[in-house]
Amino acid sequence: MPLATPRYLVSFTPRQLPHFFTDVLIIGGGLAGLRAANAIDPRLSVMVVTKDALLQSNSNYAQGGIAGVLDPVDRFEDHVSDTLIAGGSLCDQRVVEMVVREAPERITELIQWGTRFDEKAGQILLGREGGHSHNRIVHALGDMTGREVMRAVAEHTAALPHVRIWENTFTIDLLTHENSCHGAVVATKHGEQMLVWAKQTILTTGGAGQIYRETTNPAIATADGHAMAYRAGAELRDMEFMQFHPTVLYIAGGSRSLITEAIRGEGARLIDRDGVRFMAQYDPRLELAPRDVVSKSIVTQMEKTRHPCVYLDVTHLDPTFIRQRFPGIAAACKQFGLDITRDRIPVRPGAHYMIGGVTVDLAGRTTVSGLWAAGEATSSGLHGANRLASNSLLEGLVYGAHAGHGASQAALAMPSDFRVFPISSAPPEDSIDSHEPLDVTDIRNSLQALMWRACGVRRSDELLVEAIATIDQWRRYVLVRQFNDVEGWELQNLLIIARVMAQAARARKESRGVHLRTDFPDMNDAEWNRHIWFRSDGTSDTSGTAT
Repeated sequence: MPLATPRYLVSFTPRQLPHFFTDVLIIGGGLAGLRAANAIDPRLSVMVVTKDALLQSNSNYAQGGIAGVLDPVDRFEDHVSDTLIAGGSLCDQRVVEMVVREAPERITELIQWGTRFDEKAGQILLGREGGHSHNRIVHALGDMTGREVMRAVAEHTAALPHVRIWENTFTIDLLTHENSCHGAVVATKHGEQMLVWAKQTILTTGGAGQIYRETTNPAIATADGHAMAYRAGAELRDMEFMQFHPTVLYIAGGSRSLITEAIRGEGARLIDRDGVRFMAQYDPRLELAPRDVVSKSIVTQMEKTRHPCVYLDVTHLDPTFIRQRFPGIAAACKQFGLDITRDRIPVRPGAHYMIGGVTVDLAGRTTVSGLWAAGEATSSGLHGANRLASNSLLEGLVYGAHAGHGASQAALAMPSDFRVFPISSAPPEDSIDSHEPLDVTDIRNSLQALMWRACGVRRSDELLVEAIATIDQWRRYVLVRQFNDVEGWELQNLLIIARVMAQAARARKESRGVHLRTDFPDMNDAEWNRHIWFRSDGTSDTSGTAT
């Protein structure tokens, strides 16, 4: 039996810690969190807590753009259909309809808040990415959409008088009493811990890419929200579905920079080491096939050619246009002596977007009372088994608005005074003081390598069994420790969620969307057209059918 997941990562008693009170607590300062803050009634106090600087989030690094039906020749029905096709039949059609139909309103809202999307002759430029049947991707600064959107939304949010933002503040755990959330335990950058009591809490902590060795995610994407919600008793769903972006810059010694899908939308070709344009061997949509198809094709071609990467080629396109459209990619490659208008760009897949997460309904409610969630930390039903390109920022906007509104209404309906609940945490009997030597970095690197090998683009029962056993071994001496630093808490979160992901991947005995089992290569709708969920009390289920 695996070691039980601890309820809290740190021991605490209310009498020994400072207290802070807010009507609505938002954990995470990415696009979903800031959009939620803007939906809170100004009569309420709002606290946004983010573990790093406000602009350090997956949202900020998003390159491609935001999908929305803005072209008169496009239709909501087409965007819905594209999303459902990519999702491998696990999408919730009600959610897809809701998000797609709200997209134009949310994009217009961003423009009103100061976002400057790329235009030509006064008209917003619309790009196209894999899996989309029409040009419907709004973008900014060429390939730096997330940066521009976050700039505008952060400035707009910071000006709200009822919103306070705490940067460089790590949320350790959610405070719960009788299956209801009442705030969180946080630690400041100086190491001071405190209890933040809230009438309603919204979780918008982003992704989990740092579970893998190869990832486009920034260092902060350590599954913290997934893990703290799991420890608090919330349901996690679809945890086997991690989307691997097919084109990540692959240069020894360099960071794994994302090469946006939009570059393929503009005509970039994928070629192997021998210059062969290979996608025709795998899918008639060529480079514009959905991400799961392209990722699997690249891995197969790498094996065929016995080469560690493939290449993106844009040398046949207009050099001036390429430099203007993709300035971020051009700059990233230039650091390594590559001129993208003349040289091939070495790429391979990397962990990009966590599809699974905290189960939420259409309003953003989780299975824990008083806890709401939005964005990449959730499983909303929008993406199914494979996310359609540029639907992620859109999901953050729509669900941020819904969760913010719902939490706001719930908080307004509660008494105006605050209540402190008798919540405390004692160290486990077998706990180990953190001052004893433990190489946290080595364990984290080993976990990332293990998950890349066993639970990456391709999975098998043999590798997943090995991974689960190894993770359980690490958990036995890592989860019992009482750390007092972010690196230790992050490692504990990574181990908890990696275990759930591997367990979910082993449970789904088929291939669907981003989940490829080499020992079960076919999709099996008769048995597996359903979701898998887990809770920290040891319960799990695969009986919920897709809607």
